[in-house]
Amino acid sequence: MSQTLTGISVGSVAPDFELKDQHGAKVSLSSFKGNKNVVVLFIPFAFTGTCTGELCAIRDDLAAFQNDNVQVIAVSCDSPYTQKVFAEQEGYKFPVLADFWPHGAAAKAFGVFNEDIGCAMRGTFIIDKVGVVRWSVVNGLGDARNNGDYKAAIAAL
Repeated sequence: MSQTLTGISVGSVAPDFELKDQHGAKVSLSSFKGNKNVVVLFIPFAFTGTCTGELCAIRDDLAAFQNDNVQVIAVSCDSPYTQKVFAEQEGYKFPVLADFWPHGAAAKAFGVFNEDIGCAMRGTFIIDKVGVVRWSVVNGLGDARNNGDYKAAIAAL
């Protein structure tokens, strides 16, 4: 069975979620409402080459993605324990959330869960301070994101 995943539409209200980060703290999308724009990055799996490379590129240019105006959040269907080791090993200073149970619920709400593989696709969503999706792209499993694209979208907010 083949799935075409496109994510939720620009202009839609982003679905809220509450997931545990790498430290075990609960993080909800709605907690940033009114305060920060949010870049939500769904990644297929922790510790894989493309995912690690993408998140390390963000780590190395963090001020462009996380500052007084913007918060970056990475999400995968890996367990909270996996996220903890992954974030510590790579030095991520942003939330790395576990969409583990119910498995893939946040990814499903955003329209980027691949039922065949049981993971999130490489979806990126920029959500404004009122909770509306202002920019999005969904890449294939092996297709790395272009950070320049969403840096430009953040600058346009």
